[in-house]
Amino acid sequence: MSKHPMDHRARKRFGQNFLVDERLISRIVRSIAPRAEDNLVEIGPGKGAITELLLEHCETLNVIELDRDLIPLLLAQFAKYRDFKIHQTDALKFDFSTLAREGAPLRIVGNLPYNISTPLIFHLLSYQRKVKDMHFMLQKEVVERLAASPGEKNYGRLSIMAQYYCAVENLFEVPPESFLPAPKVDSAIVRLTPHSEPPCPVHHIEKLELLVRTAFSQRRKTLRNSLKSLDVDFSADEFTIDLSKRAENLSLADYTTLCNQVWPL
Repeated sequence: MSKHPMDHRARKRFGQNFLVDERLISRIVRSIAPRAEDNLVEIGPGKGAITELLLEHCETLNVIELDRDLIPLLLAQFAKYRDFKIHQTDALKFDFSTLAREGAPLRIVGNLPYNISTPLIFHLLSYQRKVKDMHFMLQKEVVERLAASPGEKNYGRLSIMAQYYCAVENLFEVPPESFLPAPKVDSAIVRLTPHSEPPCPVHHIEKLELLVRTAFSQRRKTLRNSLKSLDVDFSADEFTIDLSKRAENLSLADYTTLCNQVWPL
């Protein structure tokens, strides 16, 4: 005899923690402020706690869910919505550009599994030209990394690359008891709004990614030492950035300036 779909238990390998605090769910959806004309995408709907409120405001909703056992539950729960569509796939491998429409950029929402949140954010940033905004529930530490400023302990590669593409807002915290099962960490809600144009454009985005990744690979060293593997002569006069600093002491503008000086047009 098969289990009723509502009996579905969270799976550790999928990083599942189901949101059960109704007041918090309402607060999250108010922050998203969905409208009827929106092109909404939800990653990891779980048992549909946020999905239900989203559909009350916007009947067109695509959801990405990896756990095939949740699909019958979601289909049964939201069968009355004609424009509700489930993609049973891994969000890390999904081509989000296939859901974007002319004049209807994506609004992406998700309770992202902690074990894949950072690579998934980098994957989603690659679609930023087709995205209006993104609202995610993440481990609190990841949200702090996204929003961090130079000199802060959480400041790093994720901070710089996210802020290159998006305005980052740390909205509010979510305690463990809001979930079933309760995670061992605090969570938070973040809003990422892609810039229409980067605040500090670079000539070669892949070079900025390389520069930042290399700088933070040995973050205790000065930049002059940590960047040696790039095989660039940093003694040249055209470099205006102080390379005696450590990686976490340079701003986004500093990194883009250095990138454009190392790799000009």
